[in-house]
Amino acid sequence: WGSGMCIKDNNCVSRGDLVYPAGPAAGPDEPAGLKVASALVTRAAAVCSAPSTELPLWQVDPNLRPEGKDGPLVRTIASHKAYYERWAESWEFQALLKARPVAGDTALGEEYMAAMWPFVWTAVEREGFVESAQAMRRRVEQHIPANEADREIKLGPGGLRDVEFTIQLLQLVHGRSDESLRVRGTLDALSALRAGGYVGRTQAAVLDRCYRQLRVWEHRLQLRRLSRTHLMPATEEDLRRLARASGFATVEYMDEVWSDIRRDVRAMHLEMFYRPILGAVARLSADEASLDDEAARARLAAVGFRDPEGAQRHIAALTAGISRRAAIQRQLLPAMIGWFATGPDPDAGLLAFRQLSEQLESAHWYLKLLRDSGTAAERLSRLLSTSAYVARALLASAQDITWLDNDEDLAPQSRERLLQEADAIISRADDEEQCITALRGLRRREVVRTAAADVLGLIDSVDAASSVTTAADVLVHGALRLAEAIVLEESGRESTPVTMAVIAMGRYGGREMGYTSDADVQFVYEPVGDAEGAHEHAVAIAAKLRDLLQRPNPQPPLAVDADLRPEGKNGPLARSLESFAEYYRRWSDPWEAQALLRARPVAGDPDLCARFTELIDAVRYPEEVTPAALKQMRTLKARMESERLPRGVDPRRHVKLGPGGLSDVEWTVQLLQLEHGRTEESLRTTQTLEALRAAAGAGLLSAQDAADLEGAWVLATDVRGAIALRGAAHDVNVLPRDMRELRVLAEIMGTHETGQELDERYARAARRARAVTERVFFGWSPERGS
Repeated sequence: WGSGMCIKDNNCVSRGDLVYPAGPAAGPDEPAGLKVASALVTRAAAVCSAPSTELPLWQVDPNLRPEGKDGPLVRTIASHKAYYERWAESWEFQALLKARPVAGDTALGEEYMAAMWPFVWTAVEREGFVESAQAMRRRVEQHIPANEADREIKLGPGGLRDVEFTIQLLQLVHGRSDESLRVRGTLDALSALRAGGYVGRTQAAVLDRCYRQLRVWEHRLQLRRLSRTHLMPATEEDLRRLARASGFATVEYMDEVWSDIRRDVRAMHLEMFYRPILGAVARLSADEASLDDEAARARLAAVGFRDPEGAQRHIAALTAGISRRAAIQRQLLPAMIGWFATGPDPDAGLLAFRQLSEQLESAHWYLKLLRDSGTAAERLSRLLSTSAYVARALLASAQDITWLDNDEDLAPQSRERLLQEADAIISRADDEEQCITALRGLRRREVVRTAAADVLGLIDSVDAASSVTTAADVLVHGALRLAEAIVLEESGRESTPVTMAVIAMGRYGGREMGYTSDADVQFVYEPVGDAEGAHEHAVAIAAKLRDLLQRPNPQPPLAVDADLRPEGKNGPLARSLESFAEYYRRWSDPWEAQALLRARPVAGDPDLCARFTELIDAVRYPEEVTPAALKQMRTLKARMESERLPRGVDPRRHVKLGPGGLSDVEWTVQLLQLEHGRTEESLRTTQTLEALRAAAGAGLLSAQDAADLEGAWVLATDVRGAIALRGAAHDVNVLPRDMRELRVLAEIMGTHETGQELDERYARAARRARAVTERVFFGWSPERGS
């Protein structure tokens, strides 16, 4: 009866962690046999560790057996098996990973391993296995005395256990489907993980070097007095002794290496041991994790792929072969399939991922990022399966994927930082095309960054609109500088005859641009002295700026619309400040004063910008809104509602021009600005929400009316942004009728509503906002409004 099983790596004075399986031999029955076996192993343990004329060999510790100290010392293999099937905790399977026969009946030892080994590689399927292993490591660290934590070689942060727990968890999660990982030794397992692409080559080399050095220190410390210790010495003399024994010339150098090892090991432990992909893979069945054809197709259909066979072809293309790239894809895809399925269009997400992976086939950083990052793979899956707009943008500029590893990289950049970058581009550029390509690329990059953060729920639609507007501001600023330089050079002049400024209008002026918005602008200039040809020069600059922003180029254009200028398309493209003053004094219509409420200088000469703002303030904040002007505004609004809506579109589904949509809210707020902006300075803003809140604060709107208007405006902005991000509709202003598409929009918006719920919520919000518009803007009585 009996076989001793060693279940850990040993060093010079380690305890011998043993379990004792037993099996029947000819003669005694089971109870009698177990009694004999217990006596035998007790005597064997005493031989190894009891006091004697010779030093003890090592202490035998049987406490890793089933039930620990409370369990029988010897069990049959059937009893072991029953325990692991029903009662064992997760850490006990991790301990079994090291089990090997060391003494006793060889056949019995092999029988024990044949029975226990499958438990090791299916343990990951237990609920919460990965989280349990992670929690156990944290508990071990918490029990280290505070005054020993920085000296603990074995259990402390950056110590031996960080290496071992990391390697073992990766083995247990991935070894279920990859038999090459089913090895016992720590360094053998690390080598197998490196070969399979589960650990990077550089990481594996560093871990190997660090682990060997930690073991050297542990052994040298224990050989000193043959005592079991894992603490770096506290005295200078003992440190010098350890340094010499370990091959270091000085204590200072050894301390430096010790610090570097702890830092490197800890960083890699935190990166690999807590990978989200481990938990995602662990929750899959063995068939699902293996990506076998039949099981994979069944899972693909079950989680929502419309074309499981097509998806399986994509998976096969990504994982085919024996390359390291294919091996890493085999690790990623079981988890990513589930993440794709959380998006509204997993088929499109997987296709985009295949295209992206093929495009980045030779980029070593790409799969490493997805494997090692705590967030990148899951975020990429969500983006590709949710937003066709973002997917197309990432395919056009794949390096932007690196943002997904860090929330800070996805945060909108400040205007000041982007302006500095734009100025640096202009100063370094060798020619016109290179310069405008880089400037347009800067805007594209920031719009994509904003869109990704928007889909991932890191910013809301209002912040997204502000960020998109800032990117346009920076591009217009750079393009104006470039246009001024080009026109001056082409004119042959030594100095410019004008100062220029660009004035943003409409949603651009209100810092409320969408992902597909045009830039509404006006151009104002002022002659420098008595220079001739100032007007022609200014018009040439304006025309060149529009050309730079709109002409064919590798980077996307920014459409420029100057039709809100005085006299519209019939007026000059650029006007002098004096001409603007004359026009507004003599010929402007009330609607133009309303349009100026959104006017915001965005580029050009600061003094000219300030004087233009001073000029238009007198126009957009008049002493009064005359009855004739109010009538014209109301008539124009009514005409817009009846004439500008696209043919065949239900007005109630048009989020911009329909009842209760953006236009209703904005015109209502703008009327209050025209009527009260001269006396209420808080109303003097180009931004809708800021003006709306100021009107409520000034008592011009009731709290309920303000809440109804704000709720409708924010919801319409959310819907409009979601439609653009979805990337499937030609008109971002029309709310889809398809309930499935509405559910997709709700997912992008982060509300998790059904399509019907979103449809009904929009209808309610629009109805309330329209009621306020009818009372406040149109002046209708509540009876008529109802």
